[in-house]
Amino acid sequence: MRKFVEYYSPGDISTYIWDTKYRYKNADETGDKSIEDTWRRVATALASVESDPGRWQNSFYNALKDFRFIPGGRILAGAGTDYRVTLFNCFVMGNINDSIDGIFNALKEGAITMQQGGGVGYDFSTLRPHGTQARQVNRMASGPVSFMRIWDSMCQTLVSSGPRRGAMMATLRCDHPDIENFINSKRDSLELRNFNISVLVTDEFMQAIHNDLDWPLVFPTSGLEQDEKCNKRDIIKKQWSGRYEPVPCRIFRIVKARSLWDQIVSASYHSAEPGVLFIDRINRLNNLWYHENIGATNPCGEIPLPAYGACDLGSINLTRFIKNPFTTTASLDLDGIKNIVPLAVRMLDNVIDVSRFPLPEQKRQARNTRRVGLGLTGLADALIMLGFSYSEESARDLAGTIMQTINHTAYRSSIKLAQEKGSFPLLDKNKHLEGEFIKTLPADICNAISQHGIRNSHLTAIAPTGTISLLAGNLSSGIEPVFAFEQQRYILQNDTRKPYQLEDYAWRLWQQTGNGNPPRKTFICAQELEPEMHLRMQAAIQAHVDNSISKTINIPVEYDFSEFKSVYELAYQLGLKSCTVFRPNPVTGEVLRSRKEPLEGEHCCNVFL
Repeated sequence: MRKFVEYYSPGDISTYIWDTKYRYKNADETGDKSIEDTWRRVATALASVESDPGRWQNSFYNALKDFRFIPGGRILAGAGTDYRVTLFNCFVMGNINDSIDGIFNALKEGAITMQQGGGVGYDFSTLRPHGTQARQVNRMASGPVSFMRIWDSMCQTLVSSGPRRGAMMATLRCDHPDIENFINSKRDSLELRNFNISVLVTDEFMQAIHNDLDWPLVFPTSGLEQDEKCNKRDIIKKQWSGRYEPVPCRIFRIVKARSLWDQIVSASYHSAEPGVLFIDRINRLNNLWYHENIGATNPCGEIPLPAYGACDLGSINLTRFIKNPFTTTASLDLDGIKNIVPLAVRMLDNVIDVSRFPLPEQKRQARNTRRVGLGLTGLADALIMLGFSYSEESARDLAGTIMQTINHTAYRSSIKLAQEKGSFPLLDKNKHLEGEFIKTLPADICNAISQHGIRNSHLTAIAPTGTISLLAGNLSSGIEPVFAFEQQRYILQNDTRKPYQLEDYAWRLWQQTGNGNPPRKTFICAQELEPEMHLRMQAAIQAHVDNSISKTINIPVEYDFSEFKSVYELAYQLGLKSCTVFRPNPVTGEVLRSRKEPLEGEHCCNVFL
């Protein structure tokens, strides 16, 4: 027998999300009375640094109106308020110095950043492996994973005292001696629940897997105590986190590359983590290749960042640019997208000047590079409204065209901003133009950078947009396919899980047409897609994104492990910068469920905040 549950509609959840996460409230009741007040507040705040604020207030408001452009959640929640918060969603923190002082200073910096609303990412590869000696204090190092537990407790404490779920990313190099412990650290459902974890996978490692070679696990000798038993054949040079040039590293032990890869894949299959970051590709394609060595990303992976880097995010809502949906004359308003992109870039650039920063190092890094991440959301719904199937090559071609349009327009807009306001301080024009991604841009853009410079080091990224897509009417989020056209989502409210029965935005529009059963070809959800279709869509868009993409490859629970093993390998072959998969499992359960009611006595889903 099923329990009766009162469900709440999409409109209810959109209102709830606005009221609890993005609405400005203050004691004298002069805060936001409506979503229009929120847009006006944000527009006014971001226009305040312009020489003609009045002109830009109206332009920014019109871009925000009706959710055509949706800034990141921290911008919506904090811009124009008196809250002591940052407008940046996430940060990558500084390199962790392998000492008690260094470790706990990094912990303190993370706590300060999270308290002000920013998620954090850390590369733990700089910490000595478990069991190595620290003779000065007559102790043995406990290894990166043991210290990650301290971060996890800190995050949980902050979550319990605030309204926003904490978000952290931990990375570790694939050749760190503690990599196996790291890989399996989240198989226990009680361990490190506030972390996403990803392995930093190098090209050399992928080649070793392909050729079935041995794989040395190493650590820089400069971070180890002198060991008289270590001889020269135990030392090799390797690139390492926080270093710009290869350094001497001691070999701790040697494993088979394929065996280590199988451990990564098995852990992901059984507990949905770790993800992988193809770190050499990330650094090779980084526009600031000449200035940065990246070893981590923000918690959702769409922005690879250097030490103290920040993500400044916003998304074009594609559903607002579809004309005559579900008809033979349905079309995409590309000109409308081209018109809104310059406003979006300008707004995100202004965030850098308006925002508070938890740490002075973060402010310095943001203003030196002026990195922004403009992306899109509602892709799957837009494809449905245009009559495309997410799995078709033609849909991928269109998605690529859309992202190319956003990317090229963003670059041209940033060049114009540089003429008006100046280039980002760390720009070296000659070296910038040698970047692998920059070389893929049209000649007119490269020539203009050479002549005028460019305002922002990076311009495009695809964020997950989960909560802001709910705010905008339960759009398909980011570039994800529709999870389910009707779904059940539980929201934690005052220690009680309140259920919402939701309909996808495009599905709801179709129902309003009164045209009967929807076309099976276009109304296809995530569970009906082969993993390859997810990957190929991500690859089609990645070609036009200078940062990266947050994308989850949905894997059916019954998917065979032997087939699952090929997913990460295909991601690498397709040129992706990262890959994250999710297969429902006993450790994490299900994030969402598509049926309308939970089974009696069954824990339905994880809390979504």
